[in-house]
Amino acid sequence: MTPTPRMLNIGCGRRFHPSWVNVDIAPHDPSVMHADVSQGIPFPDHHFDVVYHSHMIEHMRVDDVQRFLGDCLRVLKRGGIMRVATPDLERLCAAYLERLRANATADHEWLVIELLDQTVRERSGGAMLEYLRRDPLPNEAFVLERIGEEGRELLAAIRGAVPSAAPTPRRGLRRRLKDALVTRWYGADALLAMQIGRFRLSGEAHQWLYDQLSLKRVLAAAGFCDPAVRAAGDSAIAGWREFFLEITPAGDVIKPDSMFMEARKPA
Repeated sequence: MTPTPRMLNIGCGRRFHPSWVNVDIAPHDPSVMHADVSQGIPFPDHHFDVVYHSHMIEHMRVDDVQRFLGDCLRVLKRGGIMRVATPDLERLCAAYLERLRANATADHEWLVIELLDQTVRERSGGAMLEYLRRDPLPNEAFVLERIGEEGRELLAAIRGAVPSAAPTPRRGLRRRLKDALVTRWYGADALLAMQIGRFRLSGEAHQWLYDQLSLKRVLAAAGFCDPAVRAAGDSAIAGWREFFLEITPAGDVIKPDSMFMEARKPA
């Protein structure tokens, strides 16, 4: 009898399957294990047949990516598969140039935001959230074509939100004291710099973007072999389409702006 493969979904968010070991720094379900993988993946060597993470590495500082991928390699069995999903810089640039040359103003504006905002933003939501709050949204079909099922969920949340009469939660006493001391000793500019830095390291911002060549390079540098681009519904992982991690039951791609790549740990 063939043993059931062990599969790890790192940073699963709200998309996970009970056949996998699912971990996240802020679990949305009691079945999801709490883990901060910036401190290391909390499993032994050669433990998993599959490691998967979606839209994680672009949020990591470049200097930290190699260590993280090396840790993914460590917990994989020999010959095991790692699957990565991340925004596709090549396709994003191609779409940007196509809309620029077509003088498609609204689409061009969105693509500039998609290309730059999460990399440079200094507050949560940034210009992307401001754009999605427009009513009417001038190019809604194009935007949803870019950001897919997650975009539909976000738009539904924005449009269904009811303004709250409750006061904005106050910052913790320790943080308020620290901010006050920084302002007193170093001035308002130093406080602003600290607040921006605090946000930039919170995990929301993009720290880097990858195309297929650069992603293959970092995977090879971490020790993986045979990296290959895959479609959302295509994988060497047995039963992949049944897990609905990248496609819906109807067959729609959840994050169509993504690049999907798989590589193996050498046997």
